[in-house]
Amino acid sequence: MKKIILLLVALGLVGGGLYVGKDKLFSHQNDQEMPDKFVSKAEKRDIDFSVEVSGDVMPVTQLDVKAEVGGKVKKLHVLPGQTVKKGDLLAEIDDSVLLTDRDSANTEIEGAKLAMEKAKKNYERSRDLFHQKLVSQEVFDNTTAEYEIAQNDLVKAQKKLQQVDDQLHFARVVASGDGTVLTVPVVEGQVIIAAASVNSGTTLMTIADLRKLLVQTHINQVDVARLELSQPVKLRAESLKDLEMEATISFIAPVATITNNVKGFDVQAMIEKPNPRLRPGMTVNMTVPIARADDALSVPISAVFKGDGNKKIVYVRKGETTEKREVKIGVTNIDHAQILQGVSEGEEILLVEPDKVPKRS
Repeated sequence: MKKIILLLVALGLVGGGLYVGKDKLFSHQNDQEMPDKFVSKAEKRDIDFSVEVSGDVMPVTQLDVKAEVGGKVKKLHVLPGQTVKKGDLLAEIDDSVLLTDRDSANTEIEGAKLAMEKAKKNYERSRDLFHQKLVSQEVFDNTTAEYEIAQNDLVKAQKKLQQVDDQLHFARVVASGDGTVLTVPVVEGQVIIAAASVNSGTTLMTIADLRKLLVQTHINQVDVARLELSQPVKLRAESLKDLEMEATISFIAPVATITNNVKGFDVQAMIEKPNPRLRPGMTVNMTVPIARADDALSVPISAVFKGDGNKKIVYVRKGETTEKREVKIGVTNIDHAQILQGVSEGEEILLVEPDKVPKRS
């Protein structure tokens, strides 16, 4: 019986696999050798892990300019691309009807003044006669009411004139701040609607402050957990390949949204010093550094395999023997993984599992 057991052990050794310990792999002695293209070395290098997304450049402040009075556009004083200062005249709305209304309001005021003066005299005469008991209480009350009505008519006429003057003031559309004119979607002679509320009215032009730009992007729910406010990022515009800019994350949406069937969060990054060649609407690639390891011992990411549970393993080649080792991983990116424990510098690491090496024909 003992001879049979020894014979079986010997056959197992000759056949090619010798297991040593629980997680150690056996000598790899069969009719094929591991090709060098499936082998790498544990080497030291700098490893950067970052999230890369694309986004659109937009101004921090952008304003749709609308007129508070309706009518025909009489004159446009700016063109797209033009820089304006606060108080600069942007457009004029035809005010011919308003000027007519102003003349009518002035006429009403003059008539109201005459009517009030007449009512005042009647009131004063009636008051004196009433005190002398020469007119009845009813007559005195009537003249008093007529005088008060005349006073109210004058106030209404004056308010009407003020409203017309306000509309004449609004017929001259001026810049509320410094900026650059982005678009002018109307033409002279076009009839526009007054802006009665935020969402109503015809947009005369769009003005933005191009000194302050940001990048708007959408980041998936996995990567957004690694971001934080004031985190520095790097930007590179697709149309400006030679230009790299710096920005900082200024906003992370508190609620997820779905964009292009991807659930994620809106993120904004403030560009610190925008280049004059950078324009709103441009697409930029944003790189968000997450982690970095300098002079770190590493192996190709394809050499790290999943073991039992959450363990990470690699296969180390030593001559004709391949050893399975559990390793501790640090910073990783799409190319390399930092090895904190389990592998020494210079050791040969398999890029495929030993039993999955393609057989030679």
